[in-house]
Amino acid sequence: MTKATADIVICGAGIAGISTAYYLAVKRGVKNVLIVDELPPMSLTSDKSAECYRNWWPGPGNAMVSLMNHSIDLLETMAQETGNIFNLSRRGYLYLTGDIARARAIKDSAVEISQLGAGPLRIHDSGPPHSAYNRSPAHGFDGQPSGADLIIDPELIMSHYPFITKDVVAALHARRCGWFSAQQLGMYMLEQAIDHGARLLTARVVSASLRGGRVHTIKVQDSERDIKVSTDAFVIAAGPYISDVAAMLGIDLPVFNELHAKIAFRDHLSVVPRDIPMIIWSDPVSLPWSVDEREELAASADTHWLLRELPSGVHFRPEGGVDSLVLLMLWTYNVDPVEPAWPPEFDPVYAEVVLRGLTQMIPRLCDYLGRTARPAIDGGYYCKTRENRPLIGPLPVDGAFIIGALSGFGHMASPAAAELLAAHITGEALPQYAPAFLLSRYHDPDYQALLDQSGTTSGQL
Repeated sequence: MTKATADIVICGAGIAGISTAYYLAVKRGVKNVLIVDELPPMSLTSDKSAECYRNWWPGPGNAMVSLMNHSIDLLETMAQETGNIFNLSRRGYLYLTGDIARARAIKDSAVEISQLGAGPLRIHDSGPPHSAYNRSPAHGFDGQPSGADLIIDPELIMSHYPFITKDVVAALHARRCGWFSAQQLGMYMLEQAIDHGARLLTARVVSASLRGGRVHTIKVQDSERDIKVSTDAFVIAAGPYISDVAAMLGIDLPVFNELHAKIAFRDHLSVVPRDIPMIIWSDPVSLPWSVDEREELAASADTHWLLRELPSGVHFRPEGGVDSLVLLMLWTYNVDPVEPAWPPEFDPVYAEVVLRGLTQMIPRLCDYLGRTARPAIDGGYYCKTRENRPLIGPLPVDGAFIIGALSGFGHMASPAAAELLAAHITGEALPQYAPAFLLSRYHDPDYQALLDQSGTTSGQL
């Protein structure tokens, strides 16, 4: 048995664990930080993301907007300091609807989110020359407006996005949103953390021991040996496995996992331009099928569900540079909790369903039905709390901490989440939103009342 010591042991080398090491080692000078993961850095779920970010989050309360605003501040600072090596862009998220009643609901929600601190809401109810609406630039993030633009003139929408269905009645363009290369960001932070004394150990955490009710020893196994690491602080940053690691300390976490997938689709017909925002269809969708296809699907208990109306939220964005033809397409129409398994198995009709779902928003995508090669599919697990808010802070065992349940917002939230966790660990002053992400919030009667106002997918695309 080999023995070692560390001031802080971090279980997990995904974006959450790496960010935590960065904000401890680089920003706070903590030298003896040990990151432990049996897989390569930024793998498992961290390399399965759509790599997007947004500050456009619903309530109740302003905690999520505040967290994301600060996280985007940190992302922009790192982009400026590094010459934007991770290609941060700010094209926005464009939410569309073809339903007048839903357009009213989108407006009401936008008013609320604006008031929570996401930025001003600008309403455009007439087209040029009277409209002040402008699309986001294809590159960069400086000098762009915050808040959102609500367009309720269909002609104005079509003038900017002529490939969209003519059934559209309203569009909400949330502006402090976009995407970046999460892999490049993660590796940059890891390299910086190692340069400042952090270490990365390829091994598996197998147990955690206490002394006097406090974390004392973390046992890990690599390919050749068992190692006992003496430490005063243990950070659980294990993505979909945070419950398993917390159980080593006798802690039960109120989380579950959902399987989310995306497809990389080659738009060789150039149906959509390359300089557009991420675009989301906000209405439920009934998939287009021929008469013969409908009869065949209805005949099987395994496929008749494809004839039902499916939930809203199908979305896509361009991926790659100007010469790329790839679109990332996503739609989580099944949110049943699952146990994580690797490699994950995806619905065999997922790609077909997503492409057909997008045809309601982009009619010309019908040109691909039955005429395209099977797109590449990958994905990972969203680890979530019931209200879709993260767990960041101390656990009910002295010396144990968590950064997890980051659901589908791990990359965008990790800078601020890790900075917050580092403040908890080092005893620094905490931001106003810190209590909203503690595990102990579930014992707060006021927070329980807040939960009753929200759904389990709050803010999820």
